[in-house]
Order: sequence, then structure tokens, then C-alpha cells
Amino acid sequence: MTGIILAGGQNRRMGGKNKAFLVIDGKPLIERILAVYRKLFREILIVTNSPLDYVTYDCRIVTDVIKGKGSLGGIYSGLLYAACEHGFVAACDMPYLDESFIRFLLARAPEKDIVVPRSPDGFQPLHAVYARRLIPAMERMIGEERLKIALLFRKARTCVIPPEVIASYDPEGRMFMNINTETDLAALSGP
Repeated sequence: MTGIILAGGQNRRMGGKNKAFLVIDGKPLIERILAVYRKLFREILIVTNSPLDYVTYDCRIVTDVIKGKGSLGGIYSGLLYAACEHGFVAACDMPYLDESFIRFLLARAPEKDIVVPRSPDGFQPLHAVYARRLIPAMERMIGEERLKIALLFRKARTCVIPPEVIASYDPEGRMFMNINTETDLAALSGP
């Protein structure tokens, strides 16, 4: 299994700051994510359009194959570069990844094309497992400018993880939290 970190966003709501390097509890987000990924994956890819920012990290750094296609383009690129048949994808701005929950998702992946959590807020496509066999479908969607990842769920063998299962791993409801604004960052940093 390949671990894929999407770090290609434009960070507009953060005033252009690279969210991967925001510090939570004394540690940059990218390092928090890599600490979890290193326990889980033999191959780790960072998909980014600013590769020089990540050269100090011991993992493969790749760029979007087709620029400007959002998260779907990032997942597509990560899967194209991945050596393994499945890739777990997370965004670089998620400070509370849970190793045991990711293991739970990975255990369901071999027979599926997608394993995706559905929280009370909806699907969590940037905390999910995708199979490389979806590359042609993603390529068609990108070519047609249909960039909503959820459209892929209907075209694939998808395992949806329901809210009650998620809650058993994440009773505080923090696992899918991401940092988009200075306000989000301040709320995590406390008073």
C-alpha cells in the first residue's frame, strides 16, 4: 500500500501560507502526517506543486501530472506514481490522523476500488483508499472537467464506512478536521 499526501493546494484562505508547515502542538502538519504514514506504508508520496519545499523529507516527491485539476488531479497523480495497487490518500492539513482507523480502512481495501468514510458531515474523500485500476476513470473525468471526487464512488466497487464505525475510533470527532484558515489554526492552538 502506498501512502499519498496531497500538498498541492493554493492555500488562498491561509493567505498563501503552505498549510503543510503550519505548527500544531510544536510540530509541522507534514511531520505529524509522516509520523503516522511511516508506521503504515512502505512507500510514501507527497503530491505537490512546490516540490522544493519538501526535499528534506525522506519520501518521494511528485507533482501533478495534469495541473489545475484540484484534489481529483492530486489523487490521480499519486496513483500514477504509486508502486502499489492501492493508495491511502490524506490532505496535508489534517492534524489528527488515527493509525488504527487507517489500518481498519486498509484491511477493507483488497477487494474494493475505494474505501471511504462517511461522517455526519458527508463523505471524506481526502481520507480514503483508492485503487490504481481507477486511473482510466479518473483520466476521463479530468478530461471532461468533472472534478468532483464523489462522482467516482458510483463507478467503482466502493466500501463506505458509516458514522457509527468512525465514532468508535474518533469519539471526539477530530479525525477529519482540517486547517483552512487562521481561525481554524487559532482554535487548535488554544488561548
